Amino acid sequence: MNPYQHIFEHAKVGIALCSAKDNRLEMVNPAFASIHGYEPDELIGVSPGEIFAPECLAHVNSSRGGSSAYFCTSDDVSFETVHTKKDGSPVEVSVHVTVIRDENGAVSHRITNLQDISERKSIEKQIEFLAYHDPLTGLPNRILLKDRVEQAIKHAQRNHSKMALLCIDLDGFKTINDSLGHSVGDEVLKIVSARLKKCLRKTDTISRQGGDEFILILPDITDTKGIVIPIVKNLLESLQRAFRVEEHTLSTSISIGIALYPNDGETFEPLLQKAETAMYKAKELGRNTYCFYTDQMNAEVLEQLTLQSDLLKAIGNNEFVLHYQPQIDLKEKRITGAEALIRWCHPRLGMVPPVKFIPLAESSGAIVQIGQWVIHEACRQACIWHRQGMNISVAVNISPIQFKRGNLESVVKEALTVSGLPPRFLELEVTESVMMHDTENTLRTVCRLKEVGVQLSIDDFGTGYSSLAYLKRFAVDKLKIDQSFVRDIYTDHDDAVIVKTIIQMAKSLNLCTIAEGVENEQVLCVLEEQGCDAVQGYHFAKPMEAGEFEKYYKGRE
Repeated sequence: MNPYQHIFEHAKVGIALCSAKDNRLEMVNPAFASIHGYEPDELIGVSPGEIFAPECLAHVNSSRGGSSAYFCTSDDVSFETVHTKKDGSPVEVSVHVTVIRDENGAVSHRITNLQDISERKSIEKQIEFLAYHDPLTGLPNRILLKDRVEQAIKHAQRNHSKMALLCIDLDGFKTINDSLGHSVGDEVLKIVSARLKKCLRKTDTISRQGGDEFILILPDITDTKGIVIPIVKNLLESLQRAFRVEEHTLSTSISIGIALYPNDGETFEPLLQKAETAMYKAKELGRNTYCFYTDQMNAEVLEQLTLQSDLLKAIGNNEFVLHYQPQIDLKEKRITGAEALIRWCHPRLGMVPPVKFIPLAESSGAIVQIGQWVIHEACRQACIWHRQGMNISVAVNISPIQFKRGNLESVVKEALTVSGLPPRFLELEVTESVMMHDTENTLRTVCRLKEVGVQLSIDDFGTGYSSLAYLKRFAVDKLKIDQSFVRDIYTDHDDAVIVKTIIQMAKSLNLCTIAEGVENEQVLCVLEEQGCDAVQGYHFAKPMEAGEFEKYYKGRE
């Protein structure tokens, strides 16, 4: 076998020699035959045009070269097309045709080089799909969503109708991810997307924006109440049915925000922003509900953004102040401690309550810096009181975010060193949820703080999921009984039983108890009868500035 014959037989590229006289194949190599599912001998004498896929002839004939490219008179032609394999299935190929001329310059033969590009084409299609779709659910992504919204807007303009944009967020999805893992979370998202799709009309579009957020386009809305609300209610109901993922039986709910074209915006971005604003409002209203956008919502968002911006400057501008609420020892009938509660003296808004700015501080991360200031200021003030003979402890609330990310141990050590306050007079209050999350790392942090000598109390006890084992492992010193149980203890039998149980459990573990929210003498009497160690509440005093606290303290001595 000469070297040219060897190359022809063993080439990975399909090669065929076609006679120009009768446009029939005279030679084909094994690669050419294999691409089409034939043996080489089966293709001898066949015209190249006979192995086109019939449905692709129109495409090929109109493309560069087309089927006539196999019979070209120019020296070289390249094109991509679809051939038909022996079993009738299509195969996408890349073709290059070169002519061979005789001594007179006339075309005598054509050589066709051919490659199977099916895999490449499949990858290209996949890449194109992923460019416009979410890889997990297969739903349109933000790019395709924007295009669909713009088309829906044009349709609404032509037909003088409306278009609704719905922003949907899963309630509590982070808990599923954190507790059961991302693989379970991914399956939940697939199930949710499938259920959402079943609730929609053929003309509607559902898109996943990432995370647990979905966007729905409802075009051609002629009756908002008659079309949008029934769909929304169907969406809410469909997500409430329990489903199985691996060995887990789960259920979830959604919060939905709705913006309408042209009422709430005339382009994609404003409509999406307002739908998201309405969705967050739905979450504020208790979740598992829907909310149409209103101008009032936008005003609230702007207020929140302004407040958040002001919050970042508040520490540098010395706008924060601590108020102190006395804690009364029921046996000694005297003040033994004070809970430090932050207040914000806003230069324009006046006194901003914690319930309004603490969530903002936590969501923005500013709570870490604010928490550091609170610890330092509380230690400084307590040390001043000690020098005045007021030997009381000071309790500071620690945010879960501050506990995880605030380098708490070093902050506490520095505050104690700078102020000179003995560690046993500083009490750190954490919620039950802090102990339950990332238990081992939390335990290490608590152990280091206990080594410093500070006290640890569980705030709002009874509202979380603490167990006796956790209380023992974390070496807790005190349980603060949540005020929701305390306020009605005199009239509500169930609350009285809960409080009594907490007090008895604490005594069995050698823990102190303090009841919050004591507002009258009757509640105080019940707590004393049940053996509670200490109390705080409006029956004794509201939180007050340091100077007022001193006067109150000295007035009770």
